[in-house]
Amino acid sequence: MRRKRPGAPSVSGGHGAEPLLPEPFARWFASRGWTLREHQRALLEKARERRSTLLIAPTGAGKTLAGFLPSLVELTTGVLPRRGAGLHTLYISPLKALAVDVARNLLTPVEEMQLPVRIETRTGDTSVGKRQRQRFRPPDFLLTTPEQLALLLSYADSAYLFADLRMIVLDELHALVGSKRGDLLALDLARLGTIAPDAIRIGLSATVARPSELRAFLQRQTDPQHAIYLADLVVTSGGAKPDVRLLESENPLPWAGHTARYAVHDIYAAIKAHRMSILFVNTRMQAELLFHELWRINDDNLPIALHHGSLDATQRRKVEAAMAAGRLRAVVATSTLDLGIDWGDVDLVINVGAPKGASRLIQRIGRANHRLDEPSKALLVPSNRFEVLECQAARDAALAGVQDVVLTRTGALDVLAQHVMGVAAAGPFNPEELYSEITSAQPYAHLSRSDFDRVVDFVATGGYALRTYERYARLKPTGDGRLRLAHPRLAQQYRMNVGTIIDAPMLRVRLVGRKRGPPGHPSRLMGGRVLGEIDEMFVAELSIGDTFVFGGEVVRFEGLRETEVFVSRATDDEPKIPSYPGGKFPLSTHLASRVRTMLADPKSWASLPEPVAEWLEIQQRRSVIPSPDEVLVETFPHGKRHHLVIYSFEGRLAHQTLGMLLTRRLERARARPLGFVANDYGLAVWTAADLSALIAQGTLNLANLFDEDMLGDDLEAWLAESNLMKRTFRMCAVIAGLIERRHPGREKTGRQITFSADLIYDVLRRHDPNHILLEAAWADAATGLLDVARLGDFLRRIKGRIRHQSLSSVSPLAVPILLEIGREPVHGAAREGLLRDAAEALIAEAVGEEG
Repeated sequence: MRRKRPGAPSVSGGHGAEPLLPEPFARWFASRGWTLREHQRALLEKARERRSTLLIAPTGAGKTLAGFLPSLVELTTGVLPRRGAGLHTLYISPLKALAVDVARNLLTPVEEMQLPVRIETRTGDTSVGKRQRQRFRPPDFLLTTPEQLALLLSYADSAYLFADLRMIVLDELHALVGSKRGDLLALDLARLGTIAPDAIRIGLSATVARPSELRAFLQRQTDPQHAIYLADLVVTSGGAKPDVRLLESENPLPWAGHTARYAVHDIYAAIKAHRMSILFVNTRMQAELLFHELWRINDDNLPIALHHGSLDATQRRKVEAAMAAGRLRAVVATSTLDLGIDWGDVDLVINVGAPKGASRLIQRIGRANHRLDEPSKALLVPSNRFEVLECQAARDAALAGVQDVVLTRTGALDVLAQHVMGVAAAGPFNPEELYSEITSAQPYAHLSRSDFDRVVDFVATGGYALRTYERYARLKPTGDGRLRLAHPRLAQQYRMNVGTIIDAPMLRVRLVGRKRGPPGHPSRLMGGRVLGEIDEMFVAELSIGDTFVFGGEVVRFEGLRETEVFVSRATDDEPKIPSYPGGKFPLSTHLASRVRTMLADPKSWASLPEPVAEWLEIQQRRSVIPSPDEVLVETFPHGKRHHLVIYSFEGRLAHQTLGMLLTRRLERARARPLGFVANDYGLAVWTAADLSALIAQGTLNLANLFDEDMLGDDLEAWLAESNLMKRTFRMCAVIAGLIERRHPGREKTGRQITFSADLIYDVLRRHDPNHILLEAAWADAATGLLDVARLGDFLRRIKGRIRHQSLSSVSPLAVPILLEIGREPVHGAAREGLLRDAAEALIAEAVGEEG
């Protein structure tokens, strides 16, 4: 039994006269000049009634404290029965850094009120000894991540550990739901619902477009007819309106590109004018580049740091500690600092590049002036002319408080397979009972019994085509209707590979400790400290002696040994910038709609920078500006090629898929496509045939070219001959546990994983085309890498609304798209090289009319 504090009322003794804030808490609030805010009061009342609740509140509203108050009050004012290890509250965060930061901030009130409460964190950085101890002697509060929760639930003693659980606090819930991490978390919450059915769930979130999506995620779904159950809702409005503006630079605004080099001096001036700034970018490559450029001009030697996911954890913790202590003037960061860490000294957020979504921009703006009654200040720095339109649209949406993230999704089958393996690692399970438990999780509420049985069969045998191989036999029947692990070692392998974040093959970057022997000789590579991780494909392109930027400093490539890249510090005025996979956010449909509306309204151009307004005016004179409900298709010759440019504003992924499908159709129409290029705003295809002439003759019909039936046979045929499905299958196979990245004492290289996955993929396509993992891979490709649903919506939207413009030369609006990097060659009848015209020629032709 827990000890009861002298004079403290029992939790079970009725609440009629019991104050919401007991004496120590009321005294502490008063000492700070605070009063209990309405949403904090509401959460205390909901917790007292044992009702799961979603709290939506803006930055600085005391959201995290509100989430913890019910637990602190209950722990220090009542007697609670003890059946297990004594863990009372589980706090789950999407980021390790956020869990550590919350623990630090939570300790302040606990220490100042002298509350008898123990608080600990558990992340991948927690020592092995401490993690083992936490399973048997946990603290009252355990602050952790979804992956660590999955690990804890995979042990046979998990029922003992979580038996006393009363509260589950899910912070920044909007950042987890709507992803495979959210699927894994939902399944683990369902497991906790079986172990500790009386535990309530408190979700903490920034404003979202549809709160019901998060409310359903928090509540157990128990109706076999699929009625949706929602948790209670508490909403806090108010807060000072943010101060958001676009950078107006005297330097020429680029037509294309994503570096924002033109604005580095302006950004540096903004840093100097503020106490502390966070500079957000969308990719790790952009982070390295911007940080490097800022240090080139840092004549005042301002303390500027770098923070992204490929840096060593120790380096990231140092940056976070320096921020918390107010020792930095600026931090260049990716989404690793998007979420609610309380950096009180931050008074400016600079978003470099387009934010890609209103919700993401609002989240980032909230990192400045982390207080409810002070306006957050943000500066948007577009990298090119199209991004000016997007930044203006995002600013307008942010000021209007518009959210644009869709969170509802169908739970992924590869994640379900991983979870089934985790349940088996904890002990034998009954499939009937497990199915009932899994369908109580919102993403899997509509999971059919047949699909569940297919997943269990896959985990048990590998499926029809693989069941003859002993290595894929992972579950065995116990004889009483239950299933168990085929071998105890499988539990260890599961725990080494748990999680849904599948990075591209990465290599550790290690400083050379000492150098002996000739360059490239293994004896020369003596290990020093680890700096972080780098993409394997980038390293494959390096030669010994090449320099590149990593962690904000220039290093020299000394050699490669197994999974480690050895480097030494160097100096170079033109080092390479590492490329990193992923990290490119898609343009949200809401911002795309706002951009189309702004583009079609010349009156709105007055608020844009002068070069951008002039650019659009020239476009209006030389071609046309499409209305919001139509799509403009331009055809024109340029150099020795003919071009077709579509301004669809549906995001890079949808445009890349559209480009692949269009070139197949153009090939059949004998237009001889040579290649295409796509960005977030449009798509350009170049051909050997005169497209304008083909359209005028009726040989090429645009309505037929853009018919949505291209998402049928054309899509299937393209996928069959592309490597995209193999890449998608590879990720699903790793998540589902078919291919393990890590084994005791060793870790597979990216090439080994690729080879194994490709072999299995070919076997399944040939002998088991309906395999559950092929289905999971197709679902991933359709929603992620291909964005099929969005492309389908676009094709339906433009039926009868295609506006064709035949031009004699390139249009101003086409220039940024034609200058875009990442051009895709088309291998068909015409195997000629890609368009190589100089950027200067395109720009000169586009602006020549103005003269």
